[in-house]
Amino acid sequence: MKQYLEIFKIPLARNLLIAATPARLAYSMIGLAIFFKTERTLDSIPLAGLALGLNALAGSLTAGIRGSVIDRFGQKWPIRILVPGYALGIIALNVAESKTSILLWAFVLGVSAPPINLSVRPLWKQIVGDQLVRNAYGLDTAVMNSVGVIGPAIATTVSLSSHPGYALGFCSALMILGGIGLEITINHRNWFTEKKDPAEGKLWKIPAIRLLMIEGAFIGLGWGFFDIGIPAYATLEDVPHRTAWLFSIMSLSTVIGGLVAGLIKRKRSAFKTMRITYCGWFIFSLPLYFTYPDWSLAVVGALLGLTGGALQVFYFEVLDAVRPQGSATASLGWLWTIEGSMAALGSAIGGYIAKEVSPQACLAVTTLMLSIGFLTLNLGRKRFAAADVVLEG
Repeated sequence: MKQYLEIFKIPLARNLLIAATPARLAYSMIGLAIFFKTERTLDSIPLAGLALGLNALAGSLTAGIRGSVIDRFGQKWPIRILVPGYALGIIALNVAESKTSILLWAFVLGVSAPPINLSVRPLWKQIVGDQLVRNAYGLDTAVMNSVGVIGPAIATTVSLSSHPGYALGFCSALMILGGIGLEITINHRNWFTEKKDPAEGKLWKIPAIRLLMIEGAFIGLGWGFFDIGIPAYATLEDVPHRTAWLFSIMSLSTVIGGLVAGLIKRKRSAFKTMRITYCGWFIFSLPLYFTYPDWSLAVVGALLGLTGGALQVFYFEVLDAVRPQGSATASLGWLWTIEGSMAALGSAIGGYIAKEVSPQACLAVTTLMLSIGFLTLNLGRKRFAAADVVLEG
């Protein structure tokens, strides 16, 4: 843990973690807050699901565009414009009463979501340097995933309380607080965009980036099936209450996996370490089809969380190595666009398959997609030569 203590000793690192947390908490709350607001106002679960889906899909489809804007114009003005606009949009949704206005504002919030996570990641290398960047990614990933566990619980608790409107109100306030925090963070204020190197070509023309996009499409599709397969399985087996603790166990394991990955020394290249972790991720998914929503699925989910959380850290390192200069934010944004959009598609198709075939079939598709993703990276490993170098530290 010495490396993490060294990061906490850096004032800018502490400031960045603290500043980004409120906005991240708002993001983790907004989905369920929209769901419960819509269900409470319109008395319709299908419409609540539609509002949530519109918000998620709009956010995914525009992540790359927002990332490109950050890379071109810097962080200051996009954040200054989007944060207050997003907070006002949340308030507008909170007071909306008609079906059209609620669905419209849910969509608008997805399109206009401030790229907080996309903006934070490039700052770490500038703050801690190459020697501690893996540790910083591990710590940042763990914090982000921890907030992802806490946020939905808060949103659900407040939405089902005697003051349900406070859920969206909290989201709005937290986003404003996070925007102000990032604004006054010195490193954020002085951050400048990388200069593009014309010799490197555009993002879409980099072979390694194209492979990551293909891999992301399959992983997004598979994870969409997984996200709908678990609650569908538990519901069909008359144990819907187990859904929450199954996802909680997996989320907690993801946090631990990210922290452990950040402590691994660089005895192997980032790409080779990612491939080894990816292999474990795939192997642990093999029993999914044979599990039941009890201890068996909890164990498999925990193992998937551990390897998946670690994989995120190495993935960021690989992306940093293969992306063209000047695309620190856009590269991850476009990958999230593809993965998130395919996840939305997977959830939609998975809902039908869970009902008409079986939820186990959804889990089997998840394993299949992980195998294709792993195969894609292995077949194209020569394209990742820039990330297949052992660095000191």
